[in-house]
Amino acid sequence: MKKIRIGIIGCGGIANNKHMPALLELDNVEMVAFCDIDEAKAQKAVKEFGVKGAKAYVDYKELLKDQSIQAVHICTPNKSHAEITVASLESDKHVMCEKPMAKTAKEARTMLEAARKTGKLLTIGYQNRYREDSQYLYKACQRGDLGEIYMAKAHAIRRRAVPTWGVFLNEEEQGGGPLIDIGTHALDLTLWTMDNYKVKSVKGSVYRKLADQTQTGNAWGDWDTKAYTVEDSAFGFITMENGATIFLESSWALNTLEVGEAQTTLCGTKAGADMKDGLRINKVDFNELTTVKPSLGGEGVAFYEGTAEEPEVTEAKTFYNAIINGTDLTVKPEEALVVTEILEAIYESAKTGKTIEF
Repeated sequence: MKKIRIGIIGCGGIANNKHMPALLELDNVEMVAFCDIDEAKAQKAVKEFGVKGAKAYVDYKELLKDQSIQAVHICTPNKSHAEITVASLESDKHVMCEKPMAKTAKEARTMLEAARKTGKLLTIGYQNRYREDSQYLYKACQRGDLGEIYMAKAHAIRRRAVPTWGVFLNEEEQGGGPLIDIGTHALDLTLWTMDNYKVKSVKGSVYRKLADQTQTGNAWGDWDTKAYTVEDSAFGFITMENGATIFLESSWALNTLEVGEAQTTLCGTKAGADMKDGLRINKVDFNELTTVKPSLGGEGVAFYEGTAEEPEVTEAKTFYNAIINGTDLTVKPEEALVVTEILEAIYESAKTGKTIEF
Protein backbone atom coordinates (compact mmCIF):
# COMPACT_ATOMS: atom_id res chain seq x y z
CA MET A 1 0.00 0.00 0.00
CA LYS A 2 1.32 3.39 -0.98
CA LYS A 3 1.63 5.65 2.04
CA ILE A 4 0.51 9.27 2.26
CA ARG A 5 3.51 11.55 2.36
CA ILE A 6 3.36 14.18 5.10
CA GLY A 7 5.14 17.44 5.81
CA ILE A 8 5.38 18.92 9.31
CA ILE A 9 5.57 22.72 9.50
CA GLY A 10 6.68 23.83 12.94
CA CYS A 11 8.76 21.39 14.98
CA GLY A 12 8.21 22.75 18.48
CA GLY A 13 6.41 21.37 21.51
CA ILE A 14 3.01 20.56 20.04
CA ALA A 15 4.57 18.79 17.07
CA ASN A 16 6.95 16.75 19.22
CA ASN A 17 4.47 15.90 21.95
CA LYS A 18 1.30 15.37 19.93
CA HIS A 19 1.39 15.29 16.14
CA MET A 20 4.57 13.41 15.26
CA PRO A 21 4.28 10.65 17.91
CA ALA A 22 0.64 10.11 16.87
CA LEU A 23 1.59 9.79 13.20
CA LEU A 24 4.12 7.09 14.08
CA GLU A 25 1.16 4.97 15.20
CA LEU A 26 -0.36 5.01 11.71
CA ASP A 27 0.76 2.48 9.10
CA ASN A 28 -0.61 4.34 6.08
CA VAL A 29 1.44 7.54 6.37
CA GLU A 30 5.07 8.60 6.41
CA MET A 31 6.72 11.86 7.47
CA VAL A 32 9.03 12.97 4.69
CA ALA A 33 9.60 16.68 5.34
CA PHE A 34 10.06 18.88 8.41
CA CYS A 35 10.22 22.66 8.57
CA ASP A 36 11.13 25.06 11.35
CA ILE A 37 12.71 28.52 11.41
CA ASP A 38 15.20 26.91 13.81
CA GLU A 39 16.97 24.47 11.49
CA ALA A 40 18.27 22.41 14.42
CA LYS A 41 14.68 21.58 15.42
CA ALA A 42 13.84 20.48 11.88
CA GLN A 43 16.98 18.32 11.68
CA LYS A 44 16.19 16.76 15.05
CA ALA A 45 12.68 15.89 13.85
CA VAL A 46 14.09 14.29 10.69
CA LYS A 47 16.23 11.98 12.79
CA GLU A 48 13.54 11.07 15.30
CA PHE A 49 10.41 10.85 13.13
CA GLY A 50 11.36 10.92 9.45
CA VAL A 51 11.59 8.08 6.98
CA LYS A 52 14.76 7.42 5.07
CA GLY A 53 15.49 10.38 2.81
CA ALA A 54 13.34 12.83 4.78
CA LYS A 55 14.32 16.48 4.36
CA ALA A 56 14.64 19.47 6.67
CA TYR A 57 13.59 23.00 5.70
CA VAL A 58 13.70 26.46 7.27
CA ASP A 59 11.23 27.99 4.77
CA TYR A 60 7.79 26.38 4.54
CA LYS A 61 7.36 27.67 1.00
CA GLU A 62 10.25 25.45 -0.12
CA LEU A 63 8.62 22.44 1.54
CA LEU A 64 5.34 23.15 -0.27
CA LYS A 65 7.10 22.98 -3.63
CA ASP A 66 7.45 19.21 -3.15
CA GLN A 67 4.45 17.93 -5.11
CA SER A 68 4.86 14.42 -3.69
CA ILE A 69 3.72 15.70 -0.28
CA GLN A 70 -0.02 15.17 0.02
CA ALA A 71 -0.75 16.57 3.48
CA VAL A 72 0.81 18.93 6.00
CA HIS A 73 0.46 19.45 9.73
CA ILE A 74 0.75 23.10 10.75
CA CYS A 75 2.15 23.39 14.28
CA THR A 76 3.27 27.02 14.35
CA PRO A 77 2.23 30.01 16.51
CA ASN A 78 -1.33 31.21 15.92
CA LYS A 79 -0.21 34.28 13.96
CA SER A 80 0.94 32.17 11.00
CA HIS A 81 -1.86 29.57 10.89
CA ALA A 82 -3.85 31.31 8.16
CA GLU A 83 -0.93 32.26 5.93
CA ILE A 84 0.59 28.79 5.93
CA THR A 85 -2.76 26.98 5.68
CA VAL A 86 -3.88 28.97 2.64
CA ALA A 87 -0.51 28.47 0.93
CA SER A 88 -0.63 24.73 1.68
CA LEU A 89 -4.16 24.30 0.35
CA GLU A 90 -3.26 26.22 -2.79
CA SER A 91 -0.25 23.92 -3.16
CA ASP A 92 -2.69 21.01 -3.52
CA LYS A 93 -2.19 19.66 0.00
CA HIS A 94 -4.65 18.60 2.69
CA VAL A 95 -4.17 20.44 5.99
CA MET A 96 -4.32 19.52 9.66
CA CYS A 97 -3.86 22.83 11.49
CA GLU A 98 -3.30 22.94 15.22
CA LYS A 99 -5.89 24.84 17.28
CA PRO A 100 -7.10 27.54 17.36
CA MET A 101 -8.03 27.87 13.69
CA ALA A 102 -6.44 31.31 13.46
CA LYS A 103 -5.54 34.41 15.42
CA THR A 104 -8.54 36.32 14.03
CA ALA A 105 -11.92 35.43 12.57
CA LYS A 106 -11.04 37.20 9.31
CA GLU A 107 -7.99 34.97 8.91
CA ALA A 108 -10.03 31.87 9.73
CA ARG A 109 -12.51 32.79 6.99
CA THR A 110 -9.69 32.97 4.43
CA MET A 111 -8.71 29.43 5.44
CA LEU A 112 -12.26 28.15 4.98
CA GLU A 113 -12.58 29.92 1.62
CA ALA A 114 -9.29 28.41 0.43
CA ALA A 115 -10.43 24.90 1.43
CA ARG A 116 -13.70 25.32 -0.45
CA LYS A 117 -11.96 26.79 -3.51
CA THR A 118 -9.28 24.10 -3.75
CA GLY A 119 -11.41 21.15 -2.70
CA LYS A 120 -8.72 19.99 -0.27
CA LEU A 121 -9.52 18.86 3.26
CA LEU A 122 -8.94 21.19 6.21
CA THR A 123 -9.37 20.20 9.84
CA ILE A 124 -8.34 21.76 13.15
CA GLY A 125 -6.61 20.05 16.08
CA TYR A 126 -9.37 19.84 18.67
CA GLN A 127 -8.32 16.39 19.89
CA ASN A 128 -10.47 16.49 23.03
CA ARG A 129 -13.47 15.53 20.90
CA TYR A 130 -11.90 12.07 20.55
CA ARG A 131 -11.72 11.30 24.27
CA GLU A 132 -13.96 8.45 25.41
CA ASP A 133 -15.99 10.65 27.74
CA SER A 134 -16.47 13.26 25.02
CA GLN A 135 -17.57 10.67 22.47
CA TYR A 136 -20.01 9.08 24.93
CA LEU A 137 -21.53 12.46 25.84
CA TYR A 138 -21.81 13.53 22.20
CA LYS A 139 -23.64 10.33 21.27
CA ALA A 140 -25.96 10.69 24.27
CA CYS A 141 -26.78 14.24 23.22
CA GLN A 142 -27.35 13.17 19.62
CA ARG A 143 -29.75 10.49 20.86
CA GLY A 144 -31.68 13.10 22.79
CA ASP A 145 -30.86 11.79 26.27
CA LEU A 146 -30.43 15.31 27.66
CA GLY A 147 -33.41 16.78 25.83
CA GLU A 148 -33.12 20.45 24.87
CA ILE A 149 -29.76 21.74 26.11
CA TYR A 150 -30.40 25.34 27.12
CA MET A 151 -27.53 26.11 29.53
CA ALA A 152 -23.90 25.08 29.39
CA LYS A 153 -20.51 25.91 30.87
CA ALA A 154 -17.15 25.57 29.14
CA HIS A 155 -14.38 25.03 31.70
CA ALA A 156 -10.68 25.83 31.20
CA ILE A 157 -9.44 26.85 34.65
CA ARG A 158 -5.90 26.49 35.97
CA ARG A 159 -4.90 27.81 39.39
CA ARG A 160 -1.23 28.42 38.49
CA ALA A 161 -0.10 26.81 35.24
CA VAL A 162 1.16 29.56 32.97
CA PRO A 163 3.22 28.19 30.05
CA THR A 164 6.58 29.95 30.29
CA TRP A 165 8.18 28.63 27.09
CA GLY A 166 7.83 29.50 23.42
CA VAL A 167 5.58 32.44 22.52
CA PHE A 168 2.58 31.66 24.74
CA LEU A 169 2.90 34.99 26.57
CA ASN A 170 3.26 37.01 23.36
CA GLU A 171 0.02 38.70 22.27
CA GLU A 172 1.36 39.54 18.81
CA GLU A 173 2.24 35.93 18.03
CA GLN A 174 -0.71 34.21 19.73
CA GLY A 175 -3.56 36.72 19.79
CA GLY A 176 -4.22 36.17 23.49
CA GLY A 177 -3.54 34.00 26.51
CA PRO A 178 -5.59 31.29 28.24
CA LEU A 179 -8.79 32.15 26.36
CA ILE A 180 -7.32 31.41 22.94
CA ASP A 181 -5.03 28.66 24.26
CA ILE A 182 -7.15 26.40 26.49
CA GLY A 183 -10.50 28.19 26.48
CA THR A 184 -10.73 27.29 22.82
CA HIS A 185 -10.76 23.55 23.65
CA ALA A 186 -13.51 23.91 26.26
CA LEU A 187 -15.65 26.05 23.95
CA ASP A 188 -15.22 23.68 21.02
CA LEU A 189 -16.21 20.71 23.18
CA THR A 190 -19.29 22.54 24.44
CA LEU A 191 -20.56 23.73 21.05
CA TRP A 192 -19.94 20.29 19.54
CA THR A 193 -21.78 18.31 22.21
CA MET A 194 -24.66 20.81 22.09
CA ASP A 195 -24.57 20.66 18.27
CA ASN A 196 -25.33 24.38 18.28
CA TYR A 197 -23.29 26.88 16.27
CA LYS A 198 -25.81 29.69 15.77
CA VAL A 199 -24.62 32.56 17.95
CA LYS A 200 -26.74 35.59 18.75
CA SER A 201 -24.48 37.67 21.02
CA VAL A 202 -21.33 37.60 23.15
CA LYS A 203 -20.32 39.55 26.25
CA GLY A 204 -16.81 39.20 27.64
CA SER A 205 -14.50 40.14 30.51
CA VAL A 206 -10.72 39.84 30.24
CA TYR A 207 -8.28 40.29 33.13
CA ARG A 208 -4.55 40.74 33.64
CA LYS A 209 -4.46 40.83 37.43
CA LEU A 210 -1.75 38.36 38.49
CA ALA A 211 0.75 38.64 35.63
CA ASP A 212 2.95 41.23 37.38
CA GLN A 213 3.41 39.17 40.54
CA THR A 214 6.93 37.79 41.02
CA GLN A 215 6.21 35.06 43.57
CA THR A 216 3.93 32.93 41.48
CA GLY A 217 3.83 29.31 42.65
CA ASN A 218 3.60 28.50 38.95
CA ALA A 219 3.76 24.87 37.84
CA TRP A 220 6.49 25.68 35.28
CA GLY A 221 8.42 28.24 37.30
CA ASP A 222 8.11 32.00 37.56
CA TRP A 223 7.19 33.84 34.38
CA ASP A 224 8.84 36.93 32.91
CA THR A 225 6.48 39.76 33.85
CA LYS A 226 7.73 42.00 31.04
CA ALA A 227 7.16 39.30 28.43
CA TYR A 228 3.65 38.58 29.78
CA THR A 229 1.59 40.65 27.31
CA VAL A 230 -1.63 38.56 27.35
CA GLU A 231 -4.45 38.08 29.85
CA ASP A 232 -4.22 35.70 32.80
CA SER A 233 -7.97 34.98 32.80
CA ALA A 234 -10.99 35.63 30.59
CA PHE A 235 -14.71 34.94 30.75
CA GLY A 236 -17.53 35.01 28.25
CA PHE A 237 -21.33 34.92 28.28
CA ILE A 238 -22.67 33.59 24.98
CA THR A 239 -26.29 33.68 23.92
CA MET A 240 -27.38 31.42 21.08
CA GLU A 241 -30.13 32.12 18.54
CA ASN A 242 -32.41 29.50 20.12
CA GLY A 243 -32.08 31.15 23.55
CA ALA A 244 -29.49 28.77 24.98
CA THR A 245 -26.68 30.32 27.03
CA ILE A 246 -23.05 29.30 27.48
CA PHE A 247 -20.68 30.55 30.16
CA LEU A 248 -17.01 30.23 29.21
CA GLU A 249 -14.33 30.42 31.90
CA SER A 250 -10.59 30.31 31.22
CA SER A 251 -7.45 31.03 33.21
CA TRP A 252 -3.79 30.21 33.47
CA ALA A 253 -3.58 31.92 36.87
CA LEU A 254 -6.56 32.43 39.16
CA ASN A 255 -6.99 32.25 42.93
CA THR A 256 -9.40 29.34 42.95
CA LEU A 257 -9.51 25.70 43.96
CA GLU A 258 -12.13 24.86 41.33
CA VAL A 259 -9.81 23.80 38.51
CA GLY A 260 -10.26 21.72 35.37
CA GLU A 261 -9.86 22.20 31.65
CA ALA A 262 -11.19 20.83 28.38
CA GLN A 263 -14.43 20.11 30.23
CA THR A 264 -18.07 20.95 29.68
CA THR A 265 -21.22 21.06 31.77
CA LEU A 266 -24.55 20.67 29.99
CA CYS A 267 -28.05 21.25 31.36
CA GLY A 268 -31.02 19.94 29.38
CA THR A 269 -34.72 19.41 29.86
CA LYS A 270 -34.35 15.65 30.37
CA ALA A 271 -30.93 15.38 32.03
CA GLY A 272 -27.63 17.13 32.69
CA ALA A 273 -23.99 16.13 32.39
CA ASP A 274 -20.59 17.28 33.59
CA MET A 275 -16.97 16.12 33.56
CA LYS A 276 -15.85 17.32 37.00
CA ASP A 277 -15.34 13.82 38.46
CA GLY A 278 -15.28 11.75 35.33
CA LEU A 279 -18.34 11.88 33.11
CA ARG A 280 -21.51 12.14 35.20
CA ILE A 281 -25.08 12.24 33.92
CA ASN A 282 -27.77 13.44 36.31
CA LYS A 283 -31.51 13.01 35.86
CA VAL A 284 -34.74 11.95 37.57
CA ASP A 285 -35.72 8.26 37.56
CA PHE A 286 -38.86 6.97 39.30
CA ASN A 287 -39.23 10.42 40.89
CA GLU A 288 -35.77 10.10 42.44
CA LEU A 289 -32.69 12.21 41.68
CA THR A 290 -30.00 9.96 40.20
CA THR A 291 -26.42 10.31 39.02
CA VAL A 292 -24.94 7.85 36.54
CA LYS A 293 -21.22 7.45 35.82
CA PRO A 294 -20.76 5.55 32.54
CA SER A 295 -18.08 2.87 32.65
CA LEU A 296 -15.48 3.91 30.10
CA GLY A 297 -12.26 2.29 28.92
CA GLY A 298 -12.95 -1.19 30.24
CA GLU A 299 -13.52 -0.10 33.83
CA GLY A 300 -14.95 -2.80 36.05
CA VAL A 301 -13.25 -5.69 34.25
CA ALA A 302 -10.57 -7.41 36.32
CA PHE A 303 -7.03 -7.29 34.93
CA TYR A 304 -8.18 -5.27 31.94
CA GLU A 305 -7.08 -1.69 31.33
CA GLY A 306 -9.00 -1.16 28.11
CA THR A 307 -7.82 -0.70 24.55
CA ALA A 308 -8.81 2.89 23.90
CA GLU A 309 -6.15 4.71 21.89
CA GLU A 310 -4.94 8.20 22.71
CA PRO A 311 -7.16 11.02 21.36
CA GLU A 312 -4.37 12.44 19.21
CA VAL A 313 -3.97 9.07 17.47
CA THR A 314 -7.71 8.86 16.78
CA GLU A 315 -7.57 12.43 15.51
CA ALA A 316 -4.83 11.55 13.02
CA LYS A 317 -6.59 8.35 11.93
CA THR A 318 -9.82 10.26 11.33
CA PHE A 319 -8.05 12.84 9.17
CA TYR A 320 -6.27 10.28 7.01
CA ASN A 321 -9.33 8.05 6.70
CA ALA A 322 -11.13 11.09 5.32
CA ILE A 323 -8.35 11.61 2.78
CA ILE A 324 -8.08 7.96 1.73
CA ASN A 325 -11.66 6.74 2.05
CA GLY A 326 -13.71 9.91 1.79
CA THR A 327 -15.19 9.52 5.27
CA ASP A 328 -16.41 12.55 7.20
CA LEU A 329 -14.14 14.79 9.21
CA THR A 330 -14.97 14.99 12.91
CA VAL A 331 -13.74 18.59 13.21
CA LYS A 332 -15.09 20.64 10.33
CA PRO A 333 -13.54 24.04 9.54
CA GLU A 334 -16.97 25.68 9.58
CA GLU A 335 -17.31 24.68 13.25
CA ALA A 336 -13.80 25.78 14.18
CA LEU A 337 -14.52 29.16 12.57
CA VAL A 338 -17.43 29.75 14.97
CA VAL A 339 -15.12 29.02 17.92
CA THR A 340 -12.66 31.65 16.67
CA GLU A 341 -15.47 34.13 16.07
CA ILE A 342 -16.66 33.76 19.66
CA LEU A 343 -13.16 34.07 21.13
CA GLU A 344 -12.57 37.23 19.11
CA ALA A 345 -15.93 38.61 20.25
CA ILE A 346 -15.02 38.06 23.92
CA TYR A 347 -11.79 40.01 23.46
CA GLU A 348 -13.62 42.75 21.54
CA SER A 349 -16.41 42.98 24.11
CA ALA A 350 -13.91 43.27 26.96
CA LYS A 351 -12.09 46.02 25.09
CA THR A 352 -15.17 48.07 24.20
CA GLY A 353 -17.45 47.22 27.10
CA LYS A 354 -20.19 46.36 24.60
CA THR A 355 -22.14 43.22 23.82
CA ILE A 356 -21.09 41.91 20.40
CA GLU A 357 -24.08 41.05 18.23
CA PHE A 358 -23.63 38.37 15.55
